Amino acid sequence: MSAATSRRVKISPSLMCADLLALGADVDELVGLGADYLHLDIMDGHYVPNLTLGTDLVRRLAARYTTPLDIHLMVDDPDRWAPVFAECGGGGSPLPPVISIHPETTWHPARTLAALAQSGAVPAIAIDPAQQPAAFEYLLEITGLVLVMTVNPGYAGQTLVPWTLRTVEWLAAARERLGLDYEIEVDGNVSWDNVPRMVGAGADVLVAGTSSLFDPSMSRAEAFAKLRAML
Repeated sequence: MSAATSRRVKISPSLMCADLLALGADVDELVGLGADYLHLDIMDGHYVPNLTLGTDLVRRLAARYTTPLDIHLMVDDPDRWAPVFAECGGGGSPLPPVISIHPETTWHPARTLAALAQSGAVPAIAIDPAQQPAAFEYLLEITGLVLVMTVNPGYAGQTLVPWTLRTVEWLAAARERLGLDYEIEVDGNVSWDNVPRMVGAGADVLVAGTSSLFDPSMSRAEAFAKLRAML
């Protein structure tokens, strides 16, 4: 695909930062405000030392909302879990779910991405702060989105790993050089201060969490309006 000439920056609220005791009401509001994706961090307690959201929640969200799901698999065995979440995440949305894998977690990431595409999902890769994006250049041709972890994966509330902005810049330049059209997503410390830097580096999708959209000092509507105004 040819490179896009202009891009609207999208907002993908991180549901692990939502009020889990009132999740339905929280998601209803986020969808009503115009969230572009619903971001779900799937953690297995192995790849990262944390456990979070699972298949039943993904299936219920997909059945209830037309907003596409943005599913980030932080798991040791994506070949086992990717097809499961591809099946769960389709639901009623006219747009397919985006499913991100960490390519270093599988022996054959190109095969895993091809299987995701065949299942109807948007195949995506996630790049850990310690990984060099050039190592995955060939995968960009079969990838619809690249998620750049701007903190170490596993927990909310961390500070930005500064060199990850160079990863975003490299991906934006590679997209232009290769004539591709994947989206670049950033996840981690997407704060009021960091948003301009991230977008300036080339980010197209912001995974908004505790440092912006779920800022406890303001309502969801106020925070969403502030974030959209910044963009």
